[in-house]
Amino acid sequence: MRLYHRGAAFCKKMRGKLSKMSEKRNIRDHKRRLLAAKYELRRKLYKAFCKDLDLPSDMRDKHRYKLSKLPRKSSFARVRNRCIFTGRPRSVYEFFRISRIVFRGLASRGSLMGIKKSSW
Repeated sequence: MRLYHRGAAFCKKMRGKLSKMSEKRNIRDHKRRLLAAKYELRRKLYKAFCKDLDLPSDMRDKHRYKLSKLPRKSSFARVRNRCIFTGRPRSVYEFFRISRIVFRGLASRGSLMGIKKSSW
């Protein structure tokens, strides 16, 4: 699973344009991604033990208990793709990690290489 966005140099150049709230959201999202990556293997292992019907039920219950004791924020289901400029959670292009609104503005200004407004 990819944890970081592409185009880090471009994002550093635009960092001054981030608002405080979106920066706080992005930091929180980054921490959540790191925590999810840290516990990913353990979580998958416990889930596999819980689903294995060949194991005795007390052992499956023990692993289900261990799974419940992991931090809630360590689940990849809680990770949300956000725009790196505005922190917007919806309509984010995963390849660029920016929202459609920011993407359109940057593309029309010519800031994104290889992308131009189409006309026919």
